[in-house]
Amino acid sequence: MRKSRVTRLLIGGLITGALVTAGPAVSSAVTPKTGAPGLTRLVLPAPSGPYAVGTVALRLVDHSRPDPWVPAQPYRELMVSAFYPASDAGAYPVAPQMSPAAAKHFDESLGTPVHEGWGIPPGKVPWGATLTHSHANAPVQAGRHPVVLYSPGLGDPRTLGTTLAEDLASRGYVVVTIDHTYDASEVEFPGGRVEPFKVPVDGDILSTLKKLVSVRVADTRFVLDRLPTLPNGLGAALDPGKIGMFGQSAGGFTALQTMHDDPRVAAAADLDGTLGFDQDDGGPGLSPLAEDGLRRPFLLMGSQASDHHTVRSWEALWSNSDGPKLDLHLRGSKHHSYTDMESLVPQLSKIGLPSEAAYEDIGWIDPARAVATERAYLAAFFDRHLRGRDDGLLDGPSPRYPEVSFVR
Repeated sequence: MRKSRVTRLLIGGLITGALVTAGPAVSSAVTPKTGAPGLTRLVLPAPSGPYAVGTVALRLVDHSRPDPWVPAQPYRELMVSAFYPASDAGAYPVAPQMSPAAAKHFDESLGTPVHEGWGIPPGKVPWGATLTHSHANAPVQAGRHPVVLYSPGLGDPRTLGTTLAEDLASRGYVVVTIDHTYDASEVEFPGGRVEPFKVPVDGDILSTLKKLVSVRVADTRFVLDRLPTLPNGLGAALDPGKIGMFGQSAGGFTALQTMHDDPRVAAAADLDGTLGFDQDDGGPGLSPLAEDGLRRPFLLMGSQASDHHTVRSWEALWSNSDGPKLDLHLRGSKHHSYTDMESLVPQLSKIGLPSEAAYEDIGWIDPARAVATERAYLAAFFDRHLRGRDDGLLDGPSPRYPEVSFVR
């Protein structure tokens, strides 16, 4: 969520795209059709760690609260996915990134306010054909693993963070990605039921945004409560004393706010997400998080022109925090460089589909360099603060990653 990402949506009805979405766990091998003549399957970057990756998707129901966006529903339901280091992964099918009903809904909604920012016409891209690098329902590696939660940006489904989630899993983490139902473009539940975006886009914007973050934090704390019940042996394989969280845009805000509110989160990273509720990112809309500061480790990683000297809410958080803190600037990046869009948009450009608006949100950094850099610094941050491992990458500029500046 750059400076006015959420308010742009709520005021003008604009969300800049979501290419992947949620669905139930995959139980058999899937070979999606390309769907569009002449266009091959889009490819996500392979994870870089030593472990094969497994995945499972789950529906979670919180009966303690009604749904905040659909009051007639007496419970809150979520979809989450767990990515984890797997054993015997080759015996299990590779999971698709987008489930069929969600892919259909996404394609049909192209050109509507939810997806109009990319300028990609319906019927031109096989959204359901992209595969992950994760094996559905594969057994988890033996041992206890640190846990990292992921929250996506407003209007984006959880699987828009697949590239970073799979990479952390391949390095030995269990990563749980969360769909915040009704503020994602679409969420598919078991049986093919799809729930679309329903956050109101008119009325009191300040109150809506405060509610949005509050709902997201409540969702995340509920998921934390349910971690011990994860199936396939995952619940028993988690280390409850080593929990971190990260997110992009509004998800970054959610990650830091959850750590502020819940002592179970030991470290959190915000990827280009502002921490204010109003269009000016400050003033009366400054979040209590930014005003209070944090005592536990946090990472801010911003796109072009985003750091704690230029973003007012980041400046407030920085000055009010007395714990370990780090602000990294990735030169040439833009808002969606921290999502799978960084890799997918250039592939679409080969057939002439992306508009200027698409490139406006991924910048001019080389996509492979962007992905490698984000993965390296995110892993180094969680390794240091969850595992006690330190390769020195966070100490200062590295010749291996000249695109990164340390903002002091």
